[in-house]
Amino acid sequence: MPSSSSPGIRAIVFDLDGTLYVAPEFALTIQDQAAVYMGRTRGISVAEARRLMDATRSRLTEETGTVQTLSTVCAELGGSVRDLHAFFEERLRPEAHLVRDERVIVLLSRLRERFSLYIYTNNNRALTMRILDHLGLDGLFERIFAIDDAWHAKPDEGMLEQVLAATGRAPAEVLFVGDRYDVDLRLPEQKGCPVFLSQNVEQLLRLENVL
Repeated sequence: MPSSSSPGIRAIVFDLDGTLYVAPEFALTIQDQAAVYMGRTRGISVAEARRLMDATRSRLTEETGTVQTLSTVCAELGGSVRDLHAFFEERLRPEAHLVRDERVIVLLSRLRERFSLYIYTNNNRALTMRILDHLGLDGLFERIFAIDDAWHAKPDEGMLEQVLAATGRAPAEVLFVGDRYDVDLRLPEQKGCPVFLSQNVEQLLRLENVL
């Protein structure tokens, strides 16, 4: 698990889904709704769309050597990232799947006393705000960067530069925390940022000790 820390860290950029919360049922629902969207877009059944998406993800992963995002897969198959997220916003109900964890609220509240906190997510802003509100995490972040800021999914060098510029810090002073190394952490690390891989709440709670 790649992780690093620095005594010079002044800001922390968190991924959202799978990092600040882990909800496998909700993750499956997102995949299911993406298959519904792609089925409608291509005029095929949901089952066919799911198989096509799985095959496309595997092919792209093999070609690039990195994990591929849902947005990338849908765009590769002729979908629109903007339309996909409009579909998600209309149909997804994160409140039905997510459970507030007071430990995470306490962690972030403590970290906020020492660091500037940000979110950089491939989710859209409307769903992000609903998720944060439901989890009791709204108001803890200096700024939120969502996919609808520029419709460029992570990893994206241009958006990463915007995030770093917004922090006002040098890369070595900005810690990135995420659950997918290829998507959330590889590019920031290449830019000189420390990174911390967190794939469950127990790992996330260790962050305070690492810092």
